[in-house]
Amino acid sequence: MNRRLKFSAMKSRTLILMLLTCVLWVAPALAQGCAMCNANARSTPKEGQRAINRAILVMLVPLVGFMVVGVGLAFRYGKKRDREQSAQNQPD
Repeated sequence: MNRRLKFSAMKSRTLILMLLTCVLWVAPALAQGCAMCNANARSTPKEGQRAINRAILVMLVPLVGFMVVGVGLAFRYGKKRDREQSAQNQPD
């Protein structure tokens, strides 16, 4: 049992380190932005700017929804698999 806890802690530290590395690696790319797109968006009237903002949300919401559902299903499957494995490993 103690070995499993150590492995789990090591696994979570590795995951956190990997996520932090990815976030720091991508940060410069996110900060660049397209100067021409930004200039065009700022030159449009307020109604056009609101329409652009709504369009971005309309495109973003389904993708985020799919990701949330996918991650939720992955965690659910992982917990189910872990329960089944622990039930098989327990002596009768």
